[in-house]
Amino acid sequence: MSQSCYQALILMLAVFLVTGTAGASIESKQFENSETEARYKKMIAELRCLVCQNQNLSDSDADLAKDLRNQVEKMLKSGNSDEQIVDYMVTRYGDFILYSPPLKTSTLVLWAGPFLMVTIGIIVVANIFRRRGRQKSTISPHDLSRAKNLINDKTPH
Repeated sequence: MSQSCYQALILMLAVFLVTGTAGASIESKQFENSETEARYKKMIAELRCLVCQNQNLSDSDADLAKDLRNQVEKMLKSGNSDEQIVDYMVTRYGDFILYSPPLKTSTLVLWAGPFLMVTIGIIVVANIFRRRGRQKSTISPHDLSRAKNLINDKTPH
């Protein structure tokens, strides 16, 4: 087999593996109507998986995420509002479960952190450039004169 055939087989295998597991993590849920199903999908997209931390409940395959999806489903079917479900989750797991935590004293670091990091980075880079600009030449006048003489001697007359 040629190298391009091997590459095509590897690509097909990779696509199969990625697409084969993409939908496997989410259980199939049955709802009374499409409105409740839409609310369910919205809720699990807005709540963070506490195990994965960089995924929402809809994307996570962690056992805790499955339990939380089941809890959201149960609460929706019991007639709880979206606000009641969010309040329950925040009371039980804290503001970290929300992808967009509210601005308050306990979450101030989450909101200000990125701006502080960028500001610190700009200050560090500015100081580096400022120091480079202040550095004096380390070439002595004698060496500079010698270099000029060498250049002049090498140029054709």
